[in-house]
Amino acid sequence: MDTAELPAARPAAPARRAGALRRALRELGLVAALFLIYKAARVAGADRGSTAVANGEWIWRVERLFHLPNEAAFQRPVLSHELLVHLANSYYAYVHFPATAICLIWLYVRHPVRYLWTRRMLAGLTAAALALHFLVPLAPPRLTALTGMVDTGSRYGPAVYGPPDTDALSNQYAAMPSLHVGWALAVAVALITVTGGRLRWLWLAHPLATLLVVVTTGNHYWLDGIVAAVLLAIVCLVLPRPRTGDQPTQPPTQRPAGWPRQRVRAPRAPSGHPPGRAEAGDVVRTP
Repeated sequence: MDTAELPAARPAAPARRAGALRRALRELGLVAALFLIYKAARVAGADRGSTAVANGEWIWRVERLFHLPNEAAFQRPVLSHELLVHLANSYYAYVHFPATAICLIWLYVRHPVRYLWTRRMLAGLTAAALALHFLVPLAPPRLTALTGMVDTGSRYGPAVYGPPDTDALSNQYAAMPSLHVGWALAVAVALITVTGGRLRWLWLAHPLATLLVVVTTGNHYWLDGIVAAVLLAIVCLVLPRPRTGDQPTQPPTQRPAGWPRQRVRAPRAPSGHPPGRAEAGDVVRTP
């Protein structure tokens, strides 16, 4: 047997599992660190309430100038259906981060190259959003009296935020852009690229539902979602495209039955004739 043709020995199963676990823990720690940096940076810029409210009023007027739908008029019919308000508040509170985390975990397991690209996309989008949060503090519609919108979280529950003056865990004056919309759109983009068939476009239902929810609950203006989409598009253009073939490496192909390999031997010529040449299909098993 020609040992040079044998498949290379694969690492032992316990060693492979340990290596995969270390890589997963490292990625989990990195994502958690990015999230904590994001939260700390948001809190650090939470002391400019008057400027944020003035910016909110300006955004409201700009939207009316461009004839964007009135957020208060959009919210008003929903307020008459308490179940819808509860569903919107729950979607805002409980879907945003878990949906992103589940998407990243699934991509890490099934599409590692696409996972890396998605992680970089989310990191780039979040960094750009933080820069805007510092440069343009913006009060959401529920904290801008000019809009006449209701804070559905505090009135109907479940509530994500407390009173702005006493909330030490979040910056409520960072409405522009909406990372709820931006992250939801990033998740949809990642899943569309790894899903086949026409139904893959249904992933866009997540960012669309998120946009409607953040406006209904009074947490964002339409422009907050539009700016998030523009920033995501810029980040996607700047990032290098992921290489194709991001599926996990397949194990070596099994050798066909009849190992060692069959050899081709020229057919034995009849007596008195020159030896024949081997033709395709003239396969003879070696003993």
